[in-house]
Amino acid sequence: MPAEEEPAEEAVSGPNVDAVIAERDEYRDRMMRALAEAENARKRGERDRKDAEMYGGTKLARDLLPVYDNMKRAIESITEEQKAEHAALIEGVELTMRELVNIFGKHGITRVAPEVGEKFDPQVHQAMFEAPVPNTKAGDIIQVMAEGFMIRDRLLRPAQVGVSSTPA
Repeated sequence: MPAEEEPAEEAVSGPNVDAVIAERDEYRDRMMRALAEAENARKRGERDRKDAEMYGGTKLARDLLPVYDNMKRAIESITEEQKAEHAALIEGVELTMRELVNIFGKHGITRVAPEVGEKFDPQVHQAMFEAPVPNTKAGDIIQVMAEGFMIRDRLLRPAQVGVSSTPA
């Protein structure tokens, strides 16, 4: 019968249980923080993607606003005599203007078109001048120089207006 081996004696200093528990807790904390950071990065990426989808064309839209302004001025300056004489050309310009407005609408771009007599709103209007005008109150719009535009819920360009400074 072979001699039974005696079990090896345990090491004089056993593992420090408190140190192992502290190390485990530190790794758990690191893992939870890494998971939270990954979730935050995922949410941030999703939000950035949605913003890019909704507002990615802002720069192009801003660059097209002078085209809209010029076409609008051209259409407004047409006389009845010119309409009769150049009907096909004018119809083409009007169709182009309608198409531009339709494309703006398709991409969430809307006009801010204040009317004379409305109250000035600094959130969507830009005061180009102030003037005392009889029969108006201070802060009333007295002239609209250029329409403004919004892209969804963001201001693309404020409406440029003149404002009454008539004292109350």
